[in-house]
Amino acid sequence: MIRVGGVAFALAMASLFSATAQVVRADEPVHLRLGWAVVPAQLTSVLFAKPELLKHNGKSYTAEAVHFRGSSPQITALAAGELDLAALAYSSFGLAIQNAHMDDVRVVSDLYQDAIPGYYSNQNMVRVDSPIKTVEDLKGTVIATNGIGGALDIAAQVMLSRHGLQPKRDYQIIEIEFPNMIPALEQKKVDMVEIGTPFSIVAAKEGKARTLFDVGQAMGPTQLTLWAARVPFIAAHRAALVDFFEDVQTMLHWYLDPKNRAEGIRIVAGVTKAPESDFADWLFTKNDYYRDPDARPNLIALQANLKTQKELGLLNIDIDVGKYADLTLVDEAAKRRH
Repeated sequence: MIRVGGVAFALAMASLFSATAQVVRADEPVHLRLGWAVVPAQLTSVLFAKPELLKHNGKSYTAEAVHFRGSSPQITALAAGELDLAALAYSSFGLAIQNAHMDDVRVVSDLYQDAIPGYYSNQNMVRVDSPIKTVEDLKGTVIATNGIGGALDIAAQVMLSRHGLQPKRDYQIIEIEFPNMIPALEQKKVDMVEIGTPFSIVAAKEGKARTLFDVGQAMGPTQLTLWAARVPFIAAHRAALVDFFEDVQTMLHWYLDPKNRAEGIRIVAGVTKAPESDFADWLFTKNDYYRDPDARPNLIALQANLKTQKELGLLNIDIDVGKYADLTLVDEAAKRRH
């Protein structure tokens, strides 16, 4: 009993210290650590390129964009408190709940959506001269993904599973970063790559690869990546997060406005160190992914995506997306803007 009391006392004192510290730091901006994996599919690394448009940056919050190879490693970072907003795929969002037991994780915003009618979908590409013509032809091959368990990996596994192919037994999956995928394909180190913009578009334009199937054919409309946060962090920093999402929405509307497209392309090209011509034909048009201008996630698509994973044995539990969503941050931010 004494030991239990000691623990309770220690917890109480820690809670008191935390509350006191929050009062002391009340006037300081909240520092937000934002996960991201790829640009410009995820615009995280270019959201702050127009500081004159941002009302709250540096006042109620500051932001740090933290790069990861894919979405799966961000589960660990979010669980360890090393990340505040994790850029999770529909697949890693499900795994955060199932495997990491993060019952307090919440989807709070859209990052980008795949295969929305009229918009772009991520590609699964083979060499132009490859003998692979059908999904069944992938038996005995090596497939490259940016992250095992990520959105593109799961979508490919869904498609191959429907055609009777299982990983390890029928094909091998290896991890390669997006910029290195097409060179690996050309060098015949891999037989298929799971790849997105701008790399897929440039590869097709240059005749280096052709599409075998896309994410939409495997998953239908897809909430490909989203920002997720944990309930205690949301509760502690709600006001700053609403301010942050107001600025995010301001920048999304700016990038998606056709009159700003040329400047937006210059910004993205500058960040990626790629020529503007790599983006000129598609970026911020309907040849690009769909991004909700108010960063509102597509919960209907997300629910369907998780259901597909469960049906094919890639997820073991049923997940009611509504229980794991908090759209109040983006909704409140949008009310200010509209």
